[in-house]
Amino acid sequence: MTEFEIIETEKDEDMQIVIGHAGFIKTVEDIHEALVNSVPGIKFGVAFVEASGKRLLRSSGNDAELEALAIKNLFKINAGHTFLIILKNAFPINVIKHIRDVNEVVNIYAATANTVKVVIAREDESRAVIGVMDGLSAKGMETDDDKKERYDLMRKFGYKL
Repeated sequence: MTEFEIIETEKDEDMQIVIGHAGFIKTVEDIHEALVNSVPGIKFGVAFVEASGKRLLRSSGNDAELEALAIKNLFKINAGHTFLIILKNAFPINVIKHIRDVNEVVNIYAATANTVKVVIAREDESRAVIGVMDGLSAKGMETDDDKKERYDLMRKFGYKL
């Protein structure tokens, strides 16, 4: 019988999280290389769950705290071929294309600064990511003032002229 579970990820407010699906033993190394080549000064930890063979959780990173947090979060999720990245000094928009370009990456479920809840299906020894809850639901419609605030924020970050 399939059971469902919702797992809340843990991270500090100044951290970003990326959760995805990939499938090959070299996933950790390839994602590590993609991250260090994407943003100067990026700090990260990446963890990946193998789905066959030894079925180990593999990890890498250039920051011990972020790597430990990625491991902790992914052990709770523990779905085969899932990877989880915790970032500092970069936004997901800075790294997502580089991660997608990794040959074995199949899907990215979330790339955000929000707290993410992961919906898991569990059956016997298998677990699968069914989806994610990224942040909270909308409270209303954007106003002209909100549009100006968004416009100004994008320029403050340097994403628009």
